[in-house]
Amino acid sequence: MNSPFPIPVNEKERLEALESYHILDTLPEVDFEELTLLASQICQTPVALISLLDDKRQWFKSIIGADVRETPKEHAFCAHTIVATEDIMIVSDAREDARFAANPLVTGNPNIVFYAGVPLINQDGYALGSLCVLDTEPKQLTTEQVKSLKILARQVLTQIELRKKVTELEASNTKLLETNTFIQKFAITAAHDIKNPLSSILLTSQALQMRLTNTGDQKSRSLVGLTISASKRLLTLVDEMLNYSNEPALLLSDQRCLQLNKLLKSVVELIDVPHSVKVNFPKVEHTLTCSSVALEQIFLNLLTNAVRYNDKQEGMVNIQFREEGSYYKFKISDNGMGIAEKDLHKIFEKAVTLNALDRFNKKGNGIGLHTVKLLVEKLQGSIHAESNIGEGTVFIFSVKKNIQLPAEGATAA
Repeated sequence: MNSPFPIPVNEKERLEALESYHILDTLPEVDFEELTLLASQICQTPVALISLLDDKRQWFKSIIGADVRETPKEHAFCAHTIVATEDIMIVSDAREDARFAANPLVTGNPNIVFYAGVPLINQDGYALGSLCVLDTEPKQLTTEQVKSLKILARQVLTQIELRKKVTELEASNTKLLETNTFIQKFAITAAHDIKNPLSSILLTSQALQMRLTNTGDQKSRSLVGLTISASKRLLTLVDEMLNYSNEPALLLSDQRCLQLNKLLKSVVELIDVPHSVKVNFPKVEHTLTCSSVALEQIFLNLLTNAVRYNDKQEGMVNIQFREEGSYYKFKISDNGMGIAEKDLHKIFEKAVTLNALDRFNKKGNGIGLHTVKLLVEKLQGSIHAESNIGEGTVFIFSVKKNIQLPAEGATAA
């Protein structure tokens, strides 16, 4: 059976494009209603509509002058409009047009005589439907009315595209919120899982230290003291992570006055630094006002990498600091394995590893440097790396001094 109107060869793709807008069978919306009303008033017709054509029907997103919501596809004037080569299809008297003379919409209610429709063609070239005006009498549109109808059709398409982008953005925000909630719960759970055995290690070490006090074994007692000190520091770090997981804003709001070398010393105590690697702090102590939680995490990652990927018999890690305007500047250099120049641009990307084994024959997971970059940017700074294979790597990063938080209720720029 032949179709009463031509079907475009890319009809399947057109229908998929229409479906991607998720607009069919949605409730009336003011933006579309107003554009339809304008079309009716400008063209001086009793009926105007925004028609969308799927595989079986012509559905009206907006209609002025009638209360019908859809018609069968085989009766749709719009089906001809979307395949027409012109940018507007005008039928002055449908009763005298071979395509429409026997159409039930012409011979019966609503007795269409005049029709003018502009196809709604998206940026990919697919016609989704049309903006139409109808009358029950023969009619002609002026040049100005035709031009205005085309302009309104572009505005309808703009609203359809905008609606799609808003819908996609809302879906992305929902997914992001779900992801952040999961990460927050995971971080809290992981921190608690770490904290419990750490507390046991601390209690056991303290009990062992008391026993060693009675034996007079000062060397063993000193080693246990190091374990106690490291356990306490780790517990403090875990507590800070828990606080940050519960309230991420603390990363910026928890600005403390801290001693740089003291902070670096506490970080190095958490790292397994071999005797063959020497870590040099700045020669002069510096006082900073910054987020200690973020700064500790940044140094913990960078110094751990500097130690892990140092293959020299005498490893060296140098930490330098200076103030420059409203920023603190840090430089961490080592004489380790180095990174190929072609790889420097991607080392801060998430889950990127260079398949290099560290001094312990282990591979990294690609999370550390990505986290460092995120933290540095959160502190309104920047980071980059310089390196030569076999000679070592230099990480240079900055963080802003005394970050000013936006006032409550204000939106950060």
